[in-house]
Amino acid sequence: MNYRHLGKAGIKVSELSLGAWVTYGGQVGEEVARECMIAAWEHGVNFFDNAEAYANGNAEIVMGNVLKQVGWKRESYIVSTKIFWGGDGPNDTGLSYKHIVEGANKALKRLQLEYVDLIFAHRPDPETPIEETVRAMDLIIRQGKAFYWGTSEWSAVDIMRADAIARREHLTPPNMEQPQYNMLWRERVEKEYEPLYKELGYGTTIWSPLASGILTGKYNDGIPEGSRMAQSNMTWLKKEVTPEKINIVRKMKKVADDLGASQAQLAIAWCLKNPHVSTVITGASRAEQVHHNMKALDVLPLLTSNVMEEITAILDNKLS
Repeated sequence: MNYRHLGKAGIKVSELSLGAWVTYGGQVGEEVARECMIAAWEHGVNFFDNAEAYANGNAEIVMGNVLKQVGWKRESYIVSTKIFWGGDGPNDTGLSYKHIVEGANKALKRLQLEYVDLIFAHRPDPETPIEETVRAMDLIIRQGKAFYWGTSEWSAVDIMRADAIARREHLTPPNMEQPQYNMLWRERVEKEYEPLYKELGYGTTIWSPLASGILTGKYNDGIPEGSRMAQSNMTWLKKEVTPEKINIVRKMKKVADDLGASQAQLAIAWCLKNPHVSTVITGASRAEQVHHNMKALDVLPLLTSNVMEEITAILDNKLS
């Protein structure tokens, strides 16, 4: 495992990390989550991603219980949470000062931690002034309840506004983004965010490197039982399985086979080729998946310029 700086920040995150979305507290129980986290840890993973919205807070409870059980030194791992969807009340969602502060406190209680290393504004909130969100995040940082704050799926324009407000008011600016990024979804990370890397020294903790499993090839012949898209609350993902995408995935199999890799390992390694990716957040519903995904690190050095050109030709979505 190699470790990359989170943009220009001093903190280092493992190139591959483990996230709790969909699985913890929902698709899998605490024992399986424990096995997955230990497997990731043994591969050198030091970053575990979570959010108040995952399984309605149960994902944080599960992760907190596991961290307490395994007894790793607190300084040896990095935990994140994301604030936006905290409940059904009128002030339980969004990025108001009230919800950010209360949401962070509740997340820490569920995780059984004194602080998280990273805290994200999980989505943009058009109903709350960015100034209010920046002030709330600054308070969380100053209170020592988080060390760094960032955004998830914000536009580059709003991120630049948040940074400008923070610097003008002598508050803590954001320094990281958590966007979706994969072979099929490239524009935001590779084009829109370019000023963030150059002007602000941003890092990214990218999610969905497998495009919700599409890039593994498991949806080539339909939706298998027990898969993520087969879950009743994931029907919105099914629309992503289009004939065009499946055709690309089928062509990509030859590239993976030539490298002696799986399509999942190829897709993860491809994400790591981007120097602006600080860490790739992987997901797993069993320890075997963790071991399998971590082998993407062995595929990374095999992605020569010729191989990357072959992949780009198949994707046919290169950005100018």
